[in-house]
Amino acid sequence: MTDYTIRHLGLQGDGVADGPVFAPLTLPGEVVTGTLEGQRLMDIKVQQPSDRRVSAPCRHFRACGGCQLQHADDGFVADWKVDVVRRALAAQGLEAAFRPIQTSPAGSRRRAGFAARRTKKGALAGFHGRASDTIVSIPGCTLIDPALRRGPEVAETLATIGASRKTALSVLVTVTETGLDVAVSQGKPLDGPLRQQLAAACAKLDLARLSWDGELIAMQQPPVHRFDGILVTPPPGAFLQATTHGEAALRRAVQEITEGAGRIIDLFAGCGTFALPLARDADVHAVEGEADMIAALDQGWRTAEGLKRVTTEVRDLFRRPLLPDELRGVGAVVLDPPRAGAEAQVAELARAEVPRISYVSCNPVSFARDARALVNAGFTLDWLQVVDQFRWSAHVELVACFTSPHMRG
Repeated sequence: MTDYTIRHLGLQGDGVADGPVFAPLTLPGEVVTGTLEGQRLMDIKVQQPSDRRVSAPCRHFRACGGCQLQHADDGFVADWKVDVVRRALAAQGLEAAFRPIQTSPAGSRRRAGFAARRTKKGALAGFHGRASDTIVSIPGCTLIDPALRRGPEVAETLATIGASRKTALSVLVTVTETGLDVAVSQGKPLDGPLRQQLAAACAKLDLARLSWDGELIAMQQPPVHRFDGILVTPPPGAFLQATTHGEAALRRAVQEITEGAGRIIDLFAGCGTFALPLARDADVHAVEGEADMIAALDQGWRTAEGLKRVTTEVRDLFRRPLLPDELRGVGAVVLDPPRAGAEAQVAELARAEVPRISYVSCNPVSFARDARALVNAGFTLDWLQVVDQFRWSAHVELVACFTSPHMRG
């Protein structure tokens, strides 16, 4: 049987040997054997383990697909995530000063997507298995907030009521201050009897809110989140940072970068994660493509005390980025795009006289591309903070500080 030496980890956290051959759950320097299927090594046996290998803290790790890196010690994972960003920048000919990584603790994920399928005996809910559609039951998951451990029970109940035999139900469960907020997709089409059953289940399960394929079924009380103490009720399924720890780490960095700015524009503002706390010290204009998120942000501002003026705009920033004339007189810009990055908007920022940019990213590759465009326009990438709120996964987040040549002048 062929031996394979793992050279490095790929962007998905798999070990990579010469070929390339991809070997999940391995570490650099390890010698492994297995069955090669295409470019992927299966039935892996580690012949020479790395000294960075540890016993996974979760008993479900090998079967569950929720985590990729529990077999490595925390220091290795932290260094690897920083290096992922460093290598993405190097591919664009860039360097940056890195601040120490901020890592969210175990048991802190406040949102999880559970899969649930009807069975002959009832229903089964959990996470998808590693590289499969199999649903793995995950009692005692070490990743999620303890309040989320009711998630599989909730998902099983809803699957029994509204899942088809052919398709697994997708049940997104979020911890809020007033209870669990549940958004379901891929369920049966709504009709009168199903709606009544689901509303009764919402009460019985004591959920704050239940929505079904984007339609509100029942709300016992508004599901409330605090953005640095400011109350907001996001729409069902709306984007939120994965942990309160990670959100706070990103917010502190954004606040440092924008400190002293009298007027701030928050692009891809979501429900106000950054816009509302920043409004304690500056006028903020929040721009977001989803109208229901902007409505939640605006309502949060109107009910809060002590905030400066917050204006809002619903706008597709991919098709209609803000132009230099619209950015005139702004002290700082916050940019928090989805994984695709913000290529069109960055092209306009590169032509604008914006003193500072706080770029929050969940994709080091698209971030590095956009950073290259800003640096080409004369901006300086002053420093960068990696935030690991998706603990034990291959996912990497960061916030970076860019300074304009106009400010330096």
